[in-house]
Amino acid sequence: MKLSEKSADLIMPFILSIVMTFVISIVTSGISLGFSDFTLLRWLSAWGISWLIAFPTLLMVLPIVRELTKRIIKWANTH
Repeated sequence: MKLSEKSADLIMPFILSIVMTFVISIVTSGISLGFSDFTLLRWLSAWGISWLIAFPTLLMVLPIVRELTKRIIKWANTH
C-alpha cells in the first residue's frame, strides 16, 4: 500500500489527536474522579469523547496554525 505525501495532512492530526487526548483524558479523569474511583471504562469513555472533538478540531485548526507559524517566523526574521 502506498500513501501520497498529501496523506500526511490527515495522518499527522489523527495520530496527534490520539496521543493528546490519551494523555489529557487520563490526567483529567484521574484528577476529577480520584485515582481510587478511576476505572478503565470511565477513562475510555472520557477519551472517546475527547478524541471525537479533538480530531475534527485539529483538521480545521491546523491550516490556520501553519499559516500563523509561517507569519511569526517571517516577522521574527525581519525584526
